[in-house]
Amino acid sequence: MVKLRLRRMGRKKVPMYKIVAADSRAKRDGKYIEAIGKYDPASHPTTFEVKEERVLYWLKSGAQPTETVRNLLSGKGLMLKHHLLKKGADENKISEELSKWASLQDAKLRKAHDKKVKRKELKKKHKEAEKPAEKTAEVPAEPAAEKPAEQPAEQSPAEEKPAE
Repeated sequence: MVKLRLRRMGRKKVPMYKIVAADSRAKRDGKYIEAIGKYDPASHPTTFEVKEERVLYWLKSGAQPTETVRNLLSGKGLMLKHHLLKKGADENKISEELSKWASLQDAKLRKAHDKKVKRKELKKKHKEAEKPAEKTAEVPAEPAAEKPAEQPAEQSPAEEKPAE
């Protein structure tokens, strides 16, 4: 069985992956049939390049993508395109569905970004609100420090009782 999966490349602690079509019995970084893309999670933002025609060819041929590769392909809209091709949709319907999907994805990403920005603003306001509270807590301590310190009474050594 042919699988679409990640082949690890790069150096230690800096992974980079090739997306390959490989026999399911081959090792993770072993022999593969064809390289169909690259995925670099270490770059910011992550980069993902793929040959769409070859991915669709392999999916049509029965290749099974691993869970991670399936998620990456779904993020690009290739799994949706494969599904529509499998159902026999024409090019106009496919392009219409993909554009609708892309607009939904953009809206979802914008919403997530806005939520993240609001969370940062609230956190910043919360920190600013804490700073004056800390200053007011320090203010009463300062006048107490200005008063002359009291002399501690001389303590007589405590008498120890013998251990029984």
